[in-house]
Amino acid sequence: MWASHRAKQVRALAREGKMGERMIVVVLHHRNQTGKKYRLATEEDRHIFQQAGAYLQQKIADWSYMESPLPEEKLSPVGTLGFRVNRYGMTKWKHLFNPRQQLALITFVEEIKSSYESIKEEVTKITKDNQQIEMVPDELAKAVMGYLASILDIHSAFNNSLARWENTSEAIKHVYSRQALPMIWDYVEVNSLSGSSGTVESGMPFYLKYLRFASGMSSSQPTCQVASATSLSFADNSLDAILTDPPYYDNVPYAALSDFFYVWLKRCVGDLFPDLLSTPVVPKSNEAIMEPTRHETKEDAKAFFEEMLSKSFQEMYRVLKPDGIAVIVYAHKTTQGWETMLNALIDAGFVVTASWPIHTEMKTRLRAAQSAALASSIYMVCRKVEREKVGFWSDVQQDIKTCIQDKLEQFWNAGIAGGDFFISAIGPGMERFSRYERVETYEGNRVSVLQLLHYIRSVSTDFLVHRLLKDASVEAIDKESQFYLTYRWTYLDNTIEFDDARKIATAEGVKLEELWKEGGFVSKQGAKVSVFGPKKRGKVRDINSMVDAMHAACQLWEAGDKEKLTAFLSETGYTQSGAFWQFCQAVAECLLEGSKEKQLLEGMLLGKEGHQKAAKEPSLDLR
Repeated sequence: MWASHRAKQVRALAREGKMGERMIVVVLHHRNQTGKKYRLATEEDRHIFQQAGAYLQQKIADWSYMESPLPEEKLSPVGTLGFRVNRYGMTKWKHLFNPRQQLALITFVEEIKSSYESIKEEVTKITKDNQQIEMVPDELAKAVMGYLASILDIHSAFNNSLARWENTSEAIKHVYSRQALPMIWDYVEVNSLSGSSGTVESGMPFYLKYLRFASGMSSSQPTCQVASATSLSFADNSLDAILTDPPYYDNVPYAALSDFFYVWLKRCVGDLFPDLLSTPVVPKSNEAIMEPTRHETKEDAKAFFEEMLSKSFQEMYRVLKPDGIAVIVYAHKTTQGWETMLNALIDAGFVVTASWPIHTEMKTRLRAAQSAALASSIYMVCRKVEREKVGFWSDVQQDIKTCIQDKLEQFWNAGIAGGDFFISAIGPGMERFSRYERVETYEGNRVSVLQLLHYIRSVSTDFLVHRLLKDASVEAIDKESQFYLTYRWTYLDNTIEFDDARKIATAEGVKLEELWKEGGFVSKQGAKVSVFGPKKRGKVRDINSMVDAMHAACQLWEAGDKEKLTAFLSETGYTQSGAFWQFCQAVAECLLEGSKEKQLLEGMLLGKEGHQKAAKEPSLDLR
């Protein structure tokens, strides 16, 4: 509560203009020497910084171009997905750059703009001397200007007050280390002319490598179009295949984040590319995303996204040949996201005929980096197959269960883990469900996609628990402990959204709200849920589940109370319980190396035989 109050106070002061900045350290690097040196910033360093601010004002006053030198355009409003900096008074894009960074960037803008005529003269001479160049000089000069503006854009991503210093590589990392604009408190400022990381010079080999690669021509001539997915220009039944990676519900606000680059591009070459850079910021009204700040209510935002996605899938269905295939890539953690996408898919008329999870993120991202993010995307192959009219839920359920269990066996053996495991089961379930125009109960009630997703999760959870517990009888493990085991395997010790935790609990037959009582192993803060290990939950006083017993045993083992531990296990009846020991072993195997909970469990498990032997002796005093 205190921390929350302090955070609000800091934001309020920042919005009032009372938050400043102070140079702390200078990093030195000689281009002909290896390694870097560090020293504290001096008054002279700070004085030079102030001089840059004064010169900036002079340069702005002398600016001769129509477009304002600094990006005065507003950031997307507070509450926009991924945007946090505007809560601290950073309401315009120029606020993301300190005065010296602003000076550097508008100097580059000025140099780029003023070089157009000389570039045009040079390319005119080149085209005259080399008749093989088919481009007209004006177009070639515009292309060069476009490259220069793009390079400035990349440099701006490294030269701003949200760029960070990475200690391990001793290098500057750009603003979009993830698809958001979070507040950071110790940014790094690059010397644009130093040749160090984050400068144009250091990045040039990569830029040129990309341009050479992207400029390669294939033997066939491709046709590229820029158009809305809701209104395609192709004729009915004309395409053999469609591959698409549609927006993931509320995952990434691409248009809002793109403004960072757009505002600088417009200043550099807006006059040369008026058709691309005519609007003040990136157009957003037709972006297919569930973004509440663009609508009156959250429900309106959800309805808008559903409508846009449905129109897009309907267009795909229209232009696909009868024997063609559509491959749809999707990856989203929430049931809402999947429900929206699958509803649109079914409404368009598609039938899912195959699906596979494919790792699209670095392996370290989920398990090793302690992240609750997904590492896999689901690739679903869809066709224009004639559907059966009606499927009855009791029959379809069994068909879905058999299909899912067969696929999960493959995924388990392939090492699919964490949240990816549950998401991977959705495709096989849809393969059976989408065969019918309508799935209903014998009473005539329609079965929704949401009901399907809940059933898929329950089947997957049951499969997972049986695999993790190996030889132990699942029936011997209470539902609360099954929830704990599933949570640990899926999310490790990460804090997650309440809805994600609730879905696991529901699949295990547990009411989540009954678990976050005082002294329990579940905590709810706002819309977030944490599952505590034996270190974080405090001393266990009541034993209501196998989790409580496991945590109490770990705490006694850590305290070195071997006799009390043996007596505790004996009195609670867990000493000779094979299910208890298998449960502890399963939890330990779910956790990462270095986890404190894993260390406690492995230590306690090492003494298993000793506890069992001692328990056969006369009862010990637990006091």
